[in-house]
Amino acid sequence: MEITENELQSLARTALKARSYSYVPYSHFAVGAALMTEDGRIYRGCNIENAAYSVAVCAERTAIFKAVSEGERKFKALAVCGGKAGTEPENFCTPCGVCRQVMAELCGLDMPVYLVKSAEEIKKYTVRELLPLSFRLEQNEK
Repeated sequence: MEITENELQSLARTALKARSYSYVPYSHFAVGAALMTEDGRIYRGCNIENAAYSVAVCAERTAIFKAVSEGERKFKALAVCGGKAGTEPENFCTPCGVCRQVMAELCGLDMPVYLVKSAEEIKKYTVRELLPLSFRLEQNEK
């Protein structure tokens, strides 16, 4: 399912805004994400760190888990941006491996993932391109 240019701009702006809510006192690397459902609703997420590093959570998973916890199961697209806190992103920020696996399971392999540097600089991938050999439930049922 493709998204319109207006939807993409809204998704990108929401991810950039979500980034401003990041809690990153340790890495100082703020990430924002925005997940669009098939009906156009947008869930945003930011990364949240903790002194016990292993309990930190990424922006992408925050957005996905918020949507799933509200009963959403059909997603249209995800936008991700990140960089040094307090500055505009200088590079494209890709999801980590854990987030890629969560996307493969909950969002589907063909969902577009947009890497956002600014509202004008956006790269498009699919979940499958970001995680070509994902571990999926249906693989274990054979």
